[in-house]
Amino acid sequence: MSETLRSPRNRALQALLRELRKAKRLTQKDVADRLKCPQSFVAKYESGERGLGVIEFINVARALDVDPAKTLQRLLALIDPPARI
Repeated sequence: MSETLRSPRNRALQALLRELRKAKRLTQKDVADRLKCPQSFVAKYESGERGLGVIEFINVARALDVDPAKTLQRLLALIDPPARI
């Protein structure tokens, strides 16, 4: 299955990472500084202009001071909720 940067699943990831950043009261620049990258890197993955690889996702989660595995579980709950009986 092919995913685009604008697919609902990728949009959910973008929104979740933005939400987590804001909940920590961090700016894009704060996160970029923690990642040792330009602020535009954060802006681009949050806006859907670029995607994140697995290692990049882990680095971003750690820069946000959140557990990458728990963040992934949260994302999975958003994009693939359990079926109701």
